[in-house]
Amino acid sequence: MNNLNFGSPELARQDDGYALVDNPDGNGSFALDIERYWHEAVSLKYWLAGIVALGILLGVLVTLLTTPLYQASARLEVSQVTADVTNLDSLEVDSKISELQYLNTQYELLVSKFMAKRVMEAGNLTRDEAFRNAFALEDGGNLEAKIEGVLFDNISISPITQSSLVDVKFSSPDPVVSAEIANLWVKEFVAANYEKRFGANIEAREFLQKQIAELRERLARSEQDLVEYANANGILVLSAGEESGSESAGQTLIGADLQALNTALAAAVADRINAQAAVVGGNFPSTDPRNELLTNLSTAEAELAVLRANYGPDYPQVQEKRAEVNSLRAAISGGARDLLRSARVREAELREQVEQAKQRFLGQQGQGIRYGILKREVETNRQIYDALLQRFKELEASGAGENNIQIIDLADVPGAPYAPSLLLNLLFAIIGSVALAVALVYLKVALSQTLQDPEDVRRRLGLPLLGAIPREMNGELVECLTERSSEINEAYTTVRTNMNFLTPKGAPKVLMLTSSVPAEGKSISSAGIATSFAQLGKRTLLIDADLRNSKLKDTLKLHGYDKGGLVPLLASQEADMASQIVTLDQFGFDFLPMGRTPPNPVELLAGEKFAEVVETARGTYDQVIIDGAPMLALADAVEMSKVVDGVIFVIEAERIKLRGIENAIGRLRRSGAQVFGAIVTKVSQKNSAYGYGYGYGYGYGYGYGEDKREDQV
Repeated sequence: MNNLNFGSPELARQDDGYALVDNPDGNGSFALDIERYWHEAVSLKYWLAGIVALGILLGVLVTLLTTPLYQASARLEVSQVTADVTNLDSLEVDSKISELQYLNTQYELLVSKFMAKRVMEAGNLTRDEAFRNAFALEDGGNLEAKIEGVLFDNISISPITQSSLVDVKFSSPDPVVSAEIANLWVKEFVAANYEKRFGANIEAREFLQKQIAELRERLARSEQDLVEYANANGILVLSAGEESGSESAGQTLIGADLQALNTALAAAVADRINAQAAVVGGNFPSTDPRNELLTNLSTAEAELAVLRANYGPDYPQVQEKRAEVNSLRAAISGGARDLLRSARVREAELREQVEQAKQRFLGQQGQGIRYGILKREVETNRQIYDALLQRFKELEASGAGENNIQIIDLADVPGAPYAPSLLLNLLFAIIGSVALAVALVYLKVALSQTLQDPEDVRRRLGLPLLGAIPREMNGELVECLTERSSEINEAYTTVRTNMNFLTPKGAPKVLMLTSSVPAEGKSISSAGIATSFAQLGKRTLLIDADLRNSKLKDTLKLHGYDKGGLVPLLASQEADMASQIVTLDQFGFDFLPMGRTPPNPVELLAGEKFAEVVETARGTYDQVIIDGAPMLALADAVEMSKVVDGVIFVIEAERIKLRGIENAIGRLRRSGAQVFGAIVTKVSQKNSAYGYGYGYGYGYGYGYGEDKREDQV
């Protein structure tokens, strides 16, 4: 049995498979109606299976039709830049940045267009037939741009977590090309990094090399000019001058000769003066060997004086000694004159030579100026050459730093393609197809405009669900409605029981059944409810008030009642209702047929006579069931709702759009009618999965046949 909530209807809008349901504490909660999605998936199982199968087939086809790709991988080590340990001034100051920022910068540079262009130029890929054939690149157009795009699209990097290592990978249809490009890429990146770090020093060294070569030639040329000028003019340089960049005359051979002659002349003059002093004073120079004569003379004179004093002047020994003294004096006097004479001769000769050397020196002074200019040019070139050479050595020392990016492993030629991968393609195909299937189920639920789940009566229409009637039944309608053990009878018994809880006093006495459109099971439901109340022992009257297209007589298989019925009662003031009522013993209730179809049904139903008929029935019967007209755009049901206690709305599952049902119910409510609940009819086996049984485990796969759908309404 279906339980009903007699309080205010809960908010039951369910647009996308979500429902606002009541918790026991009375607070609303937003819950996903997983059950509905599941049952929708079950109903679409063949479609969903087809989507998944198609996805798998597509994955296999993609794998078979895709060109195999070979991926080669080379490994680099990217270390943080270290400080310069030399004492030389750096040409660039390294930025102090974090290691993570530095690594990220290098990773971006690795896959930049700059590297693609550099690799293209380094490998001369515009003329590499293997590379062009691998990517089917033809001449014409902007070939370089195409190659750069291919390189940029097929290069990738994979940094190794928690390390400074990074793998550089290149993919192509040719394994050899993949390995060559991967290796070329890492080599060019290492070279580019080296140029970036030491590029200024490299350029400076290249510039200095050119300047040093030029200065070397200039220095050699200036030295050659100096030697040729000295040789041509007989200039012989004996020693370098004391002042840098100049050359004095005394440093030449003539200057040296003149200096030596001057020194010798000075010595000759001194010797002449000493010789004159010797002649006058009898003194010889200390180094003269004739000084011994002076010593001997002094000794002889002393001895002569002693002998004279002892023996007198005539003594023979005195005479001998006097002769010795006179001889010594004569020798000393002649030697002094000889010394003076030789000194004068030597002095004269030296003076003559000095004069000659002076004349040669004066003649060479003009040549010395030119020689000095050439000599200074040589020294200037030599100083500049030495300075540039020293700076070049310094740059060599500062530019010899170790590159912070090193190649760890070069790429090998891959032996097997890495793509396409059948496993990955199947995985992606399955995931994609499942996602598409889920989206299909979601859209099916979200875009569903008809009543799928009987519970939608409460959730989306805000009405109590009085019962759900199966689509099909076994056997004739009369047997199904009257046999208490049949599924149809059990279903309408559940409806009757739920109707007893609509008010505190039980089921409303006069109830009208209506629907949105014809053929929703309204007439069968009217007969089933009336039968159920009759089986309960109540006097029940079923009124056929569908004055436009009544099917109730055909449903109950009643024929021959066209002359009497409701229409004559409404059209005539003298007709007696009791005379128009037919007792149906097989169903257990009385039946007031419609009669002939009137031309003006709305006027008949809106008149006072219909209200009188209803009031008469109310006073005579325990339960009055009116089979009213469908809502459509008509006013029949609205007019009838004004004189009944309430309305039961009949809804066929999976047929009428919920918006149309809402509009029909809204029209009834705006007219003041009390809509007590709804009955869902023709519930299929798919709908039975939502869990609506009848207390005995019966499914909804039983009931009246589909071929009777249009007749038994």
